[in-house]
Amino acid sequence: MDDLEELERPHEACGVFGLYAPGHDVARDTYFGLYALQHRGQESAGIAVADGKRIRAHIDMGLVNQVFNEAAIADLQGDIAIGHTRYSTTGGSEICNAQPIVMDDPQLGPFALAHNGNLANAVALQRRLARQGHGLATTSDSEIIAKLLTLVPGNTWEERLQRVMPQLSAAYSLVILTRASLIAVRDPFAVRPLSLGRLGDFWLVASESCALDILGGKLEREVAPGEIVRIDGAGPAHLHSTQGMASRQRAGCLFEHIYFSRPDSVLGSGSLYAARQRMGQALAREWPVAADVVISVPDSATPAATGYAAARTLPFAEGLIKNRYVGRTFIQPDQRLRERGVRLKFNALPDVLGGKRVVMIDDSIVRGTTTRQLVQLLRQAGAAEVHVGVTAPPFRHPCYLGIDVAQEDQLIAAQLGGSVEAIRRVIEADSLHYLSLDGLIEATGLPATQFCTGCFTGNYPVLVEEHDPDEVAEPVGR
Repeated sequence: MDDLEELERPHEACGVFGLYAPGHDVARDTYFGLYALQHRGQESAGIAVADGKRIRAHIDMGLVNQVFNEAAIADLQGDIAIGHTRYSTTGGSEICNAQPIVMDDPQLGPFALAHNGNLANAVALQRRLARQGHGLATTSDSEIIAKLLTLVPGNTWEERLQRVMPQLSAAYSLVILTRASLIAVRDPFAVRPLSLGRLGDFWLVASESCALDILGGKLEREVAPGEIVRIDGAGPAHLHSTQGMASRQRAGCLFEHIYFSRPDSVLGSGSLYAARQRMGQALAREWPVAADVVISVPDSATPAATGYAAARTLPFAEGLIKNRYVGRTFIQPDQRLRERGVRLKFNALPDVLGGKRVVMIDDSIVRGTTTRQLVQLLRQAGAAEVHVGVTAPPFRHPCYLGIDVAQEDQLIAAQLGGSVEAIRRVIEADSLHYLSLDGLIEATGLPATQFCTGCFTGNYPVLVEEHDPDEVAEPVGR
């Protein structure tokens, strides 16, 4: 196991941040914004700044506090900045794929781009570019977007984006830095989140509202589906909105509500912490199993576990203690490390669990290996029974829009035909219940038509890569 921080949870693609604030230390502020988005990607981090004449960037592999020091921040002087934290879903974990991507356009000048999401037609686009003699320096679909921006005609970045966006199959939330402006772009399905905020008279853009909060910013609204927002100065008069594409039926990622986004972020109908508590309450209504105590798999499932416990008038306790200093390991993984992965990350409390019928709440089961080890850990700590509740339906299908699970053979629910009883036997729990899709969506406070349910139902909002034709009628360049 290479990454003990997340064990076997699904991973999201990235976090993006942008700031237009002349007179501020924009690089330092962006550093803090990225710190708040560290949970969205731990492989690489980068910041690019513009001062009206040129763009400077500092990008490297590692966590935000490993990539940046005082010298690096001091070297990034400017009025506008964008930043990125990356977890690879398309393209490997290599320095060449770290972002922001910096390019130069002979007509419009230098620009930098940071991308959250995953293009469902990346391979088809790459093949088109290759046939037309346009090579790529990375294996990331984000470079495809940047390359297309240099190839299509247009006298402004908005005009270029209006020509590029119809060629891209979701998902993408972008921040783009030019010499004199900050641009935010969201795909017409609004798969990945993108928030717009204010810091006094200045503007902020971030994957999540928690990154605005850390700077004392105020959330104004989400970037709308298909919208291009350009910021070129302070105050409302300097925020320019253009529709890059007509909005489609929204297809927001449900896993942003279940797990990816921080619980202190605001998304859709409001607080994600409250939404996750409602997921636990919905689970309690569907599954009132006899129990003595409720625990969570910390930390992401804790709001749901407290909601479940309150709805059942059962005590909530910390049955599992998380070692928060176990992160990414660079020790060569061997079988002993894999076997000890859960014990390195969690310790069970016999005083809480001994002789008790325990309900353990989690937000997802991917392969089942970690869940089984946690169940064993609870039994070894003296639990009389272990019941597992999951605040999402079975994860049965690949995701093509930004989650790193892309093969059904990685998914226990797919391998076992969605049989809850078969999964229960594998994880060795006394009982197992997945929250229904209807119960999950009701807990979000939003209508079902707002969401992509592909990983649960196999129904995707866009044509997925394996069904895309190799040949595309329209050329990508001028």
